[in-house]
Amino acid sequence: MAKLVKHDEGEVFDIELEENILKANEDAAAKNRELLRKHGIKAIDIMGSIGSGKTSLIELLVQKLKGKYRIAVFNGDLTTTIDADRVARHGVEVVQINTGKECHLDANLIAKALDGTNLDKLDLIIIENVGNLICPGEFRLGADERLVVISVTEGPYMVLKHPFIFMEADVVVINKIDLSQAMGVEFEKLRNDVNKVNAKAKVVGTSCRTGTGISEVVEALQIDNLRRQ
Repeated sequence: MAKLVKHDEGEVFDIELEENILKANEDAAAKNRELLRKHGIKAIDIMGSIGSGKTSLIELLVQKLKGKYRIAVFNGDLTTTIDADRVARHGVEVVQINTGKECHLDANLIAKALDGTNLDKLDLIIIENVGNLICPGEFRLGADERLVVISVTEGPYMVLKHPFIFMEADVVVINKIDLSQAMGVEFEKLRNDVNKVNAKAKVVGTSCRTGTGISEVVEALQIDNLRRQ
């Protein structure tokens, strides 16, 4: 059995700083939420590791919904515009948010992006968070729904190793299910792991390569009730 070393209560030296930062972020997120509701916009915060399929999922959602709703995509990345460029080719507004050294988006950055966007011409904003299964879970952005993407190629223990982000999720997408057998990773096991952590989360299996499950994701996110063009 491996030896376990963990901190005792009160040993985390930056706890007061962390509480102040998170409180400020919650206040900013509340203001974002109020602004979005004022304009009748639904916002979705999509989180997940690099390579899980976040951008591919967003591309498919945009393709499916752009004829029905006015959409903008806010893309969070450390330095590049690679993912933003992929989404932009589908003819929707894309806002690139570079975080520099930060491993997550925060509500203040989203506020800046909203300030530079004509909200009267939008029904839906999809936010692609920075590729990470730890930090983004702590920083709410003001979105209506929080979606976490994992893939079977990340192994059978992703939920168990990173439970906290799943506690914050409204929808969990298990992607690349077409590779489940090849990877030896069972969809049902991952879904059961999610349900143990968060019984309220809606779990959907997808293959962004084949388009499987995208309609179910739309249904889980309750996008059908948006204001129409």
